[in-house]
Amino acid sequence: MSFVVDISLAAAWILPDEASPEGDLLLDGLQGSGVATVPSLFWYEARSLLTTAERRGRIDPGAAELHMAVVRRLPIVDKGIGDDGRVLDLARSRNLSAYDATYLALALAERLPLATLDRRLAEAARAEGVTILGPLA
Repeated sequence: MSFVVDISLAAAWILPDEASPEGDLLLDGLQGSGVATVPSLFWYEARSLLTTAERRGRIDPGAAELHMAVVRRLPIVDKGIGDDGRVLDLARSRNLSAYDATYLALALAERLPLATLDRRLAEAARAEGVTILGPLA
């Protein structure tokens, strides 16, 4: 299965204290024959998530690099920064941050479901006809 994944759901793969059965199912699918598609923004958000987790003591000091290495080994395809106009239009019309609109724009462009734990993004995606994967499905 192929899908777009945002950082809210990928956090369940990255941080031990955010693991979830739904996230594990999607991760198992990736490790089988699936592919996750992401905008380039994903990698910056993953780094930010991990540095914040280190600062707050959620992961051991220096563990961010190890966790990033694990994520880099997953079958994740980076589709670039996306179309500025489409992202801005979705951000305005669906009252999303440009960050969240980037994931939605990618799901629409690639005609793929979106795996997210972000309720506002999930609602906007549904309104655009995008299938949601994960606990908010």
